[in-house]
Amino acid sequence: MAVSPQTTRTQVGIVGGGPAGLLLSHLLSKQGIANVVVELRDHETIKNTHRAGILEQQAVKTLVDSGVDGRVLTDGDEHEGIDLRFNGESHPLNFPDLVDATVTLYAQNQVFVDLAEARKRDGGDVRYESEVTDVVDLQTDTPKIRYRDVSEGADPTVVHEVQCDILVGADGSRSFCRRAVGQAEGHRDFRIEYPFAWFGILTEAPKSAPELIYANSPHGFALISQRSETVQRMYFQCNPSENVEDWSDDRIWSELQRRVDGPDAFQLKTGPIFDKSVLGFRSFVREPMSHGSMFLVGDAAHTVPPTGAKGLNLAFADVTVLFEALDSFYSTGSRELLDGYAETALKRVWKAQSFSYWMTSMLHTRPDADPFETKRALGELENITSTRFGQQYLAESYTGWPHS
Repeated sequence: MAVSPQTTRTQVGIVGGGPAGLLLSHLLSKQGIANVVVELRDHETIKNTHRAGILEQQAVKTLVDSGVDGRVLTDGDEHEGIDLRFNGESHPLNFPDLVDATVTLYAQNQVFVDLAEARKRDGGDVRYESEVTDVVDLQTDTPKIRYRDVSEGADPTVVHEVQCDILVGADGSRSFCRRAVGQAEGHRDFRIEYPFAWFGILTEAPKSAPELIYANSPHGFALISQRSETVQRMYFQCNPSENVEDWSDDRIWSELQRRVDGPDAFQLKTGPIFDKSVLGFRSFVREPMSHGSMFLVGDAAHTVPPTGAKGLNLAFADVTVLFEALDSFYSTGSRELLDGYAETALKRVWKAQSFSYWMTSMLHTRPDADPFETKRALGELENITSTRFGQQYLAESYTGWPHS
């Protein structure tokens, strides 16, 4: 039977060309498993969307060992711990000493750049500026992705179709794939909304400290992070409805400083602020992370507050588990690992949800918090920092668990 010019047949169809989708595409191609990636945004938009990135050691290893450009090692900023600051005092945690691991600061858009270049280098089929209009036949052996080419000059009335054996939804927190399933029988969404957000800035300034500072203060949480030697990323807890236009540079620096003030007279290093945003907080999990021949990875299946630095790392862990299942399926014909994907991935997802919720609750001050709740959080921070076992629990959770 003749194949329409608008139809492509492949083994794995991937909706979403962010880091998760591209990593899966890269790993599959290395094993000779054909795949097509369909992504709504253009390359430059994703490349220039600034998102913080703290990569666990296992995530760095996955990138390097799979042959992605090694910039994560040369340009990434390896960190050996964090600093918990409360009651105006700093409490450093040394990860190599506690759990023999580190983390690496490497922005998510740079991870995307490396993976996109690897797919281009290896001849990957990544279709940017492609708007998915439907995902169908998910309960069959031939699920399909239908999309329109929305690039300049393309005919938007032409519907293209990717036919595949397995369909993967890696299309972020507003996942078309997840919404296409809806609340099908046996599917359930778990979610909570937090009553606060992060006011985030990018600033041209030197580093204020060698490690990230997570600060609990009477005025609310603050995170003093880094991006490079000359550009820094910082956040402070705010109301979700906060308007960034109401905040001048001077007001922002004053607010950040009062949240890290203490007897040691610690001072932030300041500079011009060139990006301001408000990041809302929520936790979400879709169970199961599969539906027939469709499998969800990353933010399409779950989101976490950024306090525990788990978002991108969870996505990479999902990809690793799903890749191993797909490799087994195509090499042996067995669906055992594919059928167990959701259960395997969700074990790590819920561990990460627990850790992220715990870190968020311990470090932030709820708007309606009473004095008991505030004191309890400080007692928990004291308990964590005063014992090696407490420090090891935080260090192990922060640096990550095995992917499978």
